Amino acid sequence: MTTTRPPRNGRSEPDPQRPRSVVVAVRRLFDAETPEYFLLLGTTLFLLGFGLIMVLSSSSIESRAQDGDFFAKASRQGIYALVGVPAMLLAARAPAAFWKRWAGTAVVIGVALQLLVFLPGLGYDRGQNRNWINLGSFTAQPSELIKLALVIWLAWVLSRKGAALYEWREVAIPVLPITIIAVGLVLAGNDLGTATIILAIVFGALFYAGVRLRLIAAGLAGVAVVGLLFIQFSDSRSGRIAAWLDQCQDPKLYSDDCWQSIHGWEALAHGGVLGVGLGNSSGKWSWIPEASNDFIFAIIGEELGLAGALLVLVLFAVLAVCFVRIIRMNRDPFAKLAVSAAMVWIIGQAFVNIAVVLGLLPVLGVPLPLVSAGGSALITTLTAIGIVLSFARRRPIPVPAR
Repeated sequence: MTTTRPPRNGRSEPDPQRPRSVVVAVRRLFDAETPEYFLLLGTTLFLLGFGLIMVLSSSSIESRAQDGDFFAKASRQGIYALVGVPAMLLAARAPAAFWKRWAGTAVVIGVALQLLVFLPGLGYDRGQNRNWINLGSFTAQPSELIKLALVIWLAWVLSRKGAALYEWREVAIPVLPITIIAVGLVLAGNDLGTATIILAIVFGALFYAGVRLRLIAAGLAGVAVVGLLFIQFSDSRSGRIAAWLDQCQDPKLYSDDCWQSIHGWEALAHGGVLGVGLGNSSGKWSWIPEASNDFIFAIIGEELGLAGALLVLVLFAVLAVCFVRIIRMNRDPFAKLAVSAAMVWIIGQAFVNIAVVLGLLPVLGVPLPLVSAGGSALITTLTAIGIVLSFARRRPIPVPAR
């Protein structure tokens, strides 16, 4: 209901204070006092906008073939962005006490949702992975929520232990059983890439918490043994690893394990320095599988060239610098660990994605954060950045010298 001034000259006028209240509300939403907050927010929004443009460009042909609409996948990605950005801004307003209170519940919800992928009629396969649930016209990937939950849960658990982390029992309980459950459920769906990122989050949090390096090394050795066994019992994974070690030199692998990598390299080479122009990629014409998702960096390199690829690298480097600065400016161990875990997740996953496209790592199937198509990944990544922003909003009060 619009408020009015007392009549003047027989007319009622709208109250000018009403639009001012809206302006004040918007200002409060973006209220912050550190440059790190605005740099992180601006870089995130730029990467998001850039990603929406590249999803539209890379998915238009396959969207037309599958849905009869050039803009089908890009429209869905836009809807996910409209959900993710408010989630990020709301998370940026939440205090640390909120995240501590809900950390354990978030892990339980994430694990429970991951169990749903194995229910007939609800969970479904994508490629050779069973890591999605069907929600009508939309799909969701519960393992992305596990990543987000682990960021705050690990920060909460490890920050409470303090000096006790020098004992291996304090490190193992309860981190080890929760990690085994989370990673085990993801691997049961044959998703090695997501399991790798989850393990990176766990070991990254342990490292930044100050756990002894020999304990971390022992854990990594155990993970390596289990990983080798998992690869040996999976023909598709062992084939991809063998093709990567051979650098796709065997012509027999061209139409199978090396198809995606070889056409990704061809797209990068085709782009040259300045690219063939936005929308002019030839690789997106069904030559590169998952062109809008796992291999979107190849489309960026083809359409925008080396310049566009370097721009993406620089933007993620800026994100990394923001994370490090926020870690250093906070004194709360919980805030430091939460930001560190989020940094390992987002920057580490970006490194893995780009390294896979370049052939530095075997094909793992992880998206490029904020850029690749995928609703669950986009929303959870934006929420994680919102958590980081909540710790960058205010500069800590300096401790008076004694």
